[in-house]
Amino acid sequence: MKNIGVIGLGLIGGSFALNLKLLHPKFNIVGIDINNDHLDEALKLGLVDKKGSLVDIQDSDLVVLAVPVDAALKLLPYILDNLKEKSLVIDMGSTKEAICNLVENHPRRSQFLANHPIAGTEFSGPTAAHVELFNGKTNIICDIEKTDNRLCKSVIKIFQDMGLKLTYMNSRDHDKHIAYVSHLSHISSFMLGKTVIDKEKNEKNIFDMAGSGFESTVRLAKSSPSTWTPIFEQNKENVIETLEEYIQNLIKFKNLMVSDNFNAIKEQMKSTNYIKKILKGIS
Repeated sequence: MKNIGVIGLGLIGGSFALNLKLLHPKFNIVGIDINNDHLDEALKLGLVDKKGSLVDIQDSDLVVLAVPVDAALKLLPYILDNLKEKSLVIDMGSTKEAICNLVENHPRRSQFLANHPIAGTEFSGPTAAHVELFNGKTNIICDIEKTDNRLCKSVIKIFQDMGLKLTYMNSRDHDKHIAYVSHLSHISSFMLGKTVIDKEKNEKNIFDMAGSGFESTVRLAKSSPSTWTPIFEQNKENVIETLEEYIQNLIKFKNLMVSDNFNAIKEQMKSTNYIKKILKGIS
C-alpha cells in the first residue's frame, strides 16, 4: 500500500489522513474535496501531500470515503467502477444499510469495506482534525464477509495502529443500534437548543446562566446540519422508532410531575443511574 486517496477533508477524513501521515510517512496521501478552501487548508496543515481529484482514485491503493452519507451513495459506485484491482475503498459514514444495499450486486463489491468509526466532535473542516480523534474509540465494521479478506487485513492493521477498538455486525443491526446511541442524542441536543432559543429571547441570559450541564448537553447542536440531515433521512425508520420511545418517556416524566409523584421520579432517576456502570465498562 502506497497511494492513499482521501475524499472529504473534514473532521473524520482530515483526522484519518493526519494519522496515516504520522504512522506511515512513506504513504502518498492525495486529498480530494469539492471545497477548494478545505483542500488548501488540508495541504497547509500537512494533512495531505497534494491536492487531487476523483481521477486520482485510479492510482490509489486505498480510498477513504469521508463525506456526508448522501454524497457517499453517489460516489461509491463511481469509485468501485474506477478502482484498480487489489485496491480497497472504505467509507466512514454513520449509516450503513443504505450504502451496503446500493452496491450489493456490484461486480467489485468485495473491494468495499463498510466502516464506521464512532468518533467525532461538534466541529468540522480540516482545522478540526486531530491525531487523537480515533484513539480508544470503537470502530464498527459491517458485513465484513462480503469484503475480500486479503484486502481487509492491511486496513484493519491501520485501524488498530490508530488505537481503534474493532467490532463487527451486519449493516441492518448497525443502523438500528446507532439510532439509539448516536442519532437520538444529536436530535435531543438540537431540540434542547431549539427549546431554549424559542423560550428565552434574551441571548445574554442564556450566555450568563447556562451551566456546564446545559453546555455539555447542547454541545452536539453545534454539529453540521448538512452532515446530519441525510443521516436522519437514511436511518428514518429506526430514528422514528427511537424517537417514539423517547417521547413516551418524556410524557411519562411530565405526567409524574403533574401528579406530584416525585417519589416515582426519584426511582426512575435512580434506576437510570445504572447507565454509569454501562459506560464505565465501555471506557
